[in-house]
Amino acid sequence: MLNLDRLRTLHAVATHGSVGGAADALHVTTSAVSQQMAKLERETGQPLLARNGRGIRLTDAGRLLAGHAGRILSQLELAHTELEAQRGQVVGELLLAAFPTAARGLFPAALAQLRQAHPQLRARLTEREHAESVPLLVRGDIDLAVVLDWHNRPLSLPSGLAKAPLHDDIADVAMPAGHPLAGRPHVTLVDFAEDEWVSWPEGEFCHDWLMFTLRSAGIEPRIAHQAEEHHTQLALVARGLGVAVAPRLGRGTVPDGVAVVPVQHTMQRHVYAIWREDADRRPSIRAAVDALRQAAREVEAG
Repeated sequence: MLNLDRLRTLHAVATHGSVGGAADALHVTTSAVSQQMAKLERETGQPLLARNGRGIRLTDAGRLLAGHAGRILSQLELAHTELEAQRGQVVGELLLAAFPTAARGLFPAALAQLRQAHPQLRARLTEREHAESVPLLVRGDIDLAVVLDWHNRPLSLPSGLAKAPLHDDIADVAMPAGHPLAGRPHVTLVDFAEDEWVSWPEGEFCHDWLMFTLRSAGIEPRIAHQAEEHHTQLALVARGLGVAVAPRLGRGTVPDGVAVVPVQHTMQRHVYAIWREDADRRPSIRAAVDALRQAAREVEAG
């Protein structure tokens, strides 16, 4: 009998076009993908991959089996969805992921609401940046993720995912309290052409957005420090070590020594929930989205 995990691996190779792409999507090593494919070839008794220059391609047998694998995986999700929908109750386990400020700013209220309204639902949250949560969602390891993009930098999502907008998160500029611009009613990014910046780490989506946005404004970024956590960034700003973009969602109390000033041309992050389209009818997905929207409305109401 064909192994489901190996079929999932073949489907990922077919979807992403390479062993490396499949490994990234499945959040495993390329060696693990190669081993799974070798075992699947032994199970089927046929070669499924062939060399194609420096890359690989699916053989005829590989394409045939990959098509079946996609349908099998979709049917499994559909079976889960229909069983839950037939019961008509929000029950079972729901695995959620969110980037840190959404986890802090939206999920405490949303999870509390879910627990009160649906006591038979076991909703479990883990903090993940979208680079991790999207592959986990695609391969079925989580059920719903909350991700973001920026007003001028959309996030590219794989096909087969549904999404619902939750919140438009305004971002300000945080600067030391003694900065010459700290008393202004609003600022522009060009005002900080000579300042050093505290940024997210290189390779993160928000870091790439900041580089793109500053350069689009004619500023060559001077990155002094990098930190994942917004609270760490603000602590560095408080000590006069740079300026930073400070989104409002999950920001909490601004530390002493930091001034936060709105940007004249508002910078926004678009926050939204995503899930697999074949899970669209699951009552638990719908309940989670409703709870997150209610939490977002509470944030917007202040």
